[in-house]
Amino acid sequence: MLITFVDDLVPFDGCSAELVPLGGPEKGLIALAVGLARRGHTVRVFNRCDRSVVADGVSWRPIKECDAAYSDWLIAHRNPTLLRHVPNADRTALWMVGDATYLGNPSPLSAITDRKSVLVLQSLAQSLTVPKSLQANAAEVVVPAALDCYRTAPEMLPSTPAHAVVTTHPANGLDWLLGIWLDHVFTRIPTAELHIYSSTLERGAAGGDLPTSLRPLLARALAGRRKGVKLFRPLSDNKMSEVYRRARVHLYPSDERDLLCTTLGDSQAVGLPAVARDKGAARERLLNGQSGYLAPNAEDFADLTVRLLGEDVIFTKLCRIARTRQRKRDWDQVAADFERVLA
Repeated sequence: MLITFVDDLVPFDGCSAELVPLGGPEKGLIALAVGLARRGHTVRVFNRCDRSVVADGVSWRPIKECDAAYSDWLIAHRNPTLLRHVPNADRTALWMVGDATYLGNPSPLSAITDRKSVLVLQSLAQSLTVPKSLQANAAEVVVPAALDCYRTAPEMLPSTPAHAVVTTHPANGLDWLLGIWLDHVFTRIPTAELHIYSSTLERGAAGGDLPTSLRPLLARALAGRRKGVKLFRPLSDNKMSEVYRRARVHLYPSDERDLLCTTLGDSQAVGLPAVARDKGAARERLLNGQSGYLAPNAEDFADLTVRLLGEDVIFTKLCRIARTRQRKRDWDQVAADFERVLA
């Protein structure tokens, strides 16, 4: 089949992941396109890439050149108005990556209903945001997978001193988490470190632009250096896999707006236990009490963090379960699910 993806948010192509860190939606689009190509389909992507390129059997072209009239499938990524491309596609779908509430507005609603498009969602939490005006529309939840570099990572090898990893967006509960660390974790394990991977904060620490709303958070993080807080720029997936291998726990404050929790799924596949709040899609990405914990309050969040930083028995147990149960699904299976949904 001829499968066409359209996306218009950020510039990237099938080679980008080897050069720069990408967000979850971008990594997912690349992985799904490659997975479908490996299953024998002809796959093309029109997006904001700088030039035409073929990578891993997938054709990437600038969206401004999109003059395609026909495709067996048209899959709009994120933006429902992109469904107006490829007018003669046999089947159409909108692959959602965030909150679906806005789809009830007139423009996205008409774009979906006019073409009888299937909604493809990535978590049950996301499905709860679908507006009533679309609840009679065809929809499926297709759970994403971790990339192979996470799924096939070697055994955990935590480094000394013991440290926790944070990958959350600074606006999604990082200030709350920093308070937990400074007041309730470091005071009990003064040798431990908190490694925050954030391009926004790392850029701000280097003197770059930073939103005004995040300046107090950056100041607090920098002041926390004497209590083990360190800022890092996110790395490519192959290198982030090694980052997770060397840590003791992934601290994930969660947010109701975080309906993918991509990095939580990645670290779980490596085998890194997590402590998270029960918000957004966090409960769908870890096995509570088995590969990590959903902490009901700040006190428990701190206690569980301290245990995973300092107790080898519980750390090893959760690592083993994460590695055996959280790395089974791959992008070939995701591609097969899309075949079923759009058959």
